[in-house]
This record gives sequence, structure tokens and C-alpha cells, in this order.
Amino acid sequence: MTDRTPSKASNPTLTSVQLPTTVGLDLSDRVSHYHVQRGDGVKLLEGKVGMTRAQLAKLFQDWKGCRLVIEAGGHSPWVSRLGTECGLEVVVANPRRVELITKSDRKTDRKDAKLLAELGRTNKDLLAPIRHRSQQAQADLAVLRSRDEVVRMRTALINHMRGVLKSYGLRAPKVSAAAFGARVVDSVPAELAAALQPILRLIAALNGEIKAFDKALEPLGAERYPVTQLLRQIVGVGPLVSLRFVLTLEDPARFANTRSVGSYLGLVPRKRSSGDANPQLRITKAGDGGMRQLLVLAACYILGPFGPDCDLRRFGFKLIGPGTDKRAKKRARVAVARKLAVLMLHLWRTGEAYDPLHLAKKLGEPLAV
Repeated sequence: MTDRTPSKASNPTLTSVQLPTTVGLDLSDRVSHYHVQRGDGVKLLEGKVGMTRAQLAKLFQDWKGCRLVIEAGGHSPWVSRLGTECGLEVVVANPRRVELITKSDRKTDRKDAKLLAELGRTNKDLLAPIRHRSQQAQADLAVLRSRDEVVRMRTALINHMRGVLKSYGLRAPKVSAAAFGARVVDSVPAELAAALQPILRLIAALNGEIKAFDKALEPLGAERYPVTQLLRQIVGVGPLVSLRFVLTLEDPARFANTRSVGSYLGLVPRKRSSGDANPQLRITKAGDGGMRQLLVLAACYILGPFGPDCDLRRFGFKLIGPGTDKRAKKRARVAVARKLAVLMLHLWRTGEAYDPLHLAKKLGEPLAV
């Protein structure tokens, strides 16, 4: 069945080139393929394993002390935790960086498992490894993501109502999503009541669920993640933004430099310079899209009519410059969002009190009266 000896599984040794025995596991919903390579590249075993804790634990325990390589995906959080519990060195590959798999013309689960083992054995840094958050943080973040889905459902229903009314020559009032149902009810003509009254009831129910989510965020952040109170010193950063930020990053020490958080959250522009060509490209949009959206919304408030005078606001308006260039405003919002993320991480790591005009005072700029 296999050409490995028990000693290789129980006490894997490095080869002459100091490469570890590696298990490549291509995750699927029901059955996953695995491929095991010795440090010198010799295949030791390949096969399939059921996606249950018991079957995976048996496979992992057989190769205790080896390196396990998987791709980030729906199953990777719990599989990576199980692998660590079973004594493996777990490497979770970033799928965006493994184009040999994602863009292969002859892609199969068996070949993917072999390629994961090969790449993880020779140079795991090529996989741009990611680190999954803890089980508790994952559960708490699931609450915020469920809230996101409810908000998306409400938005879709509101857009549906606006479209139906527009087709009848009517226009729904411009109000917030929370107030939409109460304000639009008088705009629904009798002939559309059967179609839109159920939608209004659904919107009202979703409003109630969103309020319940929001009510739970305050104690969750204050009791389980008290650092959120420190981050909320920044105007524009409320319970939702601060809690999502803490749960997304989880460990502030994971970044060697606070500015790296902008790249982690996909708020830095792509680079594709060659020779004299250095075009201005869009941001990478890597990482958590929900967190990135919240930071941009916070930046919109900071730059908006109700935003207070602060270093972030001044920084944004310098980028916008004179005039009303929409592209400049858009770039400024993204830049302020990136700078906001760096500021939040700095406060988290240092525990300092937030001074909204710290840089202005340092540079001797005039302060608003």
C-alpha cells in the first residue's frame, strides 16, 4: 500500500537538503485528495480521505511532525486547527498566489494535492501563507458577516421596490434604508399593493434583525474586545468598525510595520512598472472586503460635511486639492481609509490616547478656532 516505513511517519527526518516530509491536501466538501512527498521529492503515499474530523485526524496522526499544506477556503479554518492539534506544521496557501493551480489547463484534485506538496516542501514562502484567526474570533466575526448579509438582503428589496415604482412613473423618497419602509408606504398605489406590501413587511422584519445585531455589538466589543473602546476615540469609528477591525486582524503584532496593514486590507494600488512605464492602477482589494468597505465609509464621514477637523481630514483635502474632481475625491477617500487603518493599528499596539490634531501641532499648522 505504501513504500514508507513507520519511522518516516512517526519521526520524519529532513533530507540532505534539509527539506521536510510534506502532505499536500486538496480540500473538497466530501472527499479530499492527499499527496505525501519525502524531503528529497520521493512520493511516499497518495490517496483520498473523507472530510470528517475522525478520518482527517487519523491521516494527520500518521504523519505527525510533517508539514501539511492546504489552500485557504471554506474548510481550511477548522482543518488547519485540527492539523495543528495533531502535531503538524500547517501551511495555509493563499489561492491568489497559487496560479499554477487556479489557472492550470489540466486541473484535477489529485494534481492539485501533488502540486501543493511540491511547493510546500521546497519553498513555502511562494504560497504566501496566511494565518487563520482563532475559533472564538471566527465565531464572533460570523456575527458581523451575518449582519452584512441581512443588510444586503434589505438593500436588494429596497432596490426592487424603487424599480417597480419607477416603472409606474412613481419615485420612492430619498431616505435612509432604516426609514425607507415607513416613508414609502404612502407611495404604493392600490394596484401594486399585492406585490409590494409583502416586500414592505420583509423590510420591516430585516430592520428589526439589524437593530438586534447592532444592539449586541456594543457589549460584545466592550466585554470581549475592550481595545475597541480605544479605537472608538477616532470620530467615524463606531462599534461596528472597531470590532470588525479587531476581529479581522486579531493580533496587532502580526505586522512588522503598521503601514503593512494597508496592503493586508487591499487598500494599496497595484504595481506593474516596467522600464519607463509606471501606470496608476486600482487598489489590490486583497483581504476582507467587508472591512475595507467599512474603512472607506468611515473615511467618507471624516471627509464629509459633518467630519471634524483632524489630521485625517486635512490629509484628505490636500489630496483632493481645489476643484471638484470626482476621481481625486475617490482616491482621497481610499487614501484616508488606508491611513485610518494604520492609525487604528498604531493605537492598538501602543495604547496611546488619540489626538486628532497630533500631526498638525507637530508641524506648527494653524488649528481651527
